[in-house]
Amino acid sequence: KPFRYSKRFFLYYKMESSVKKKIEHYCAYQERCHLEVTNKLNKLGVFGDELDEYICYLIDEKFLSETRFCEAYVRGKFNNNSWGKVKLSRELKLRNISDWNISNALNQIKSEDYNKKLKKLCKKLVEISDKPEFELRNKVIKNLSYKGWEIDLIIKTLNQLIK
Repeated sequence: KPFRYSKRFFLYYKMESSVKKKIEHYCAYQERCHLEVTNKLNKLGVFGDELDEYICYLIDEKFLSETRFCEAYVRGKFNNNSWGKVKLSRELKLRNISDWNISNALNQIKSEDYNKKLKKLCKKLVEISDKPEFELRNKVIKNLSYKGWEIDLIIKTLNQLIK
């Protein structure tokens, strides 16, 4: 049986190699979402059907995975920036990530680790402040809710720390 090239092979073959190398490097450097890759391809002058071909190529060759991106993003922002689930979810939605991928990535955070991190952040803010209790509570709630932590969890943790 003679070897036959697939239609996809010819699509990938005719892609401009300089753009292909640039976008492969862009995706290999760090995890990217589809929106970031689309914006990068637009800057490189790729639009329409050709853009879709590049996206399909990147997915087929495992350069692009929205699930992988989500998990890495959540892990990084939670561990390094101390973001809560509200902000993580909001930021992922801004990048047009599916609800399934968002909930899957957020479920990767163990509730024990989540509560520990919140307690640590509350403790730190309480210790460095010399304000009266009422002002202190407001300051901590404002600060942590801005970072995407759930207000009810903040209050519950504060009540355990300040008696």
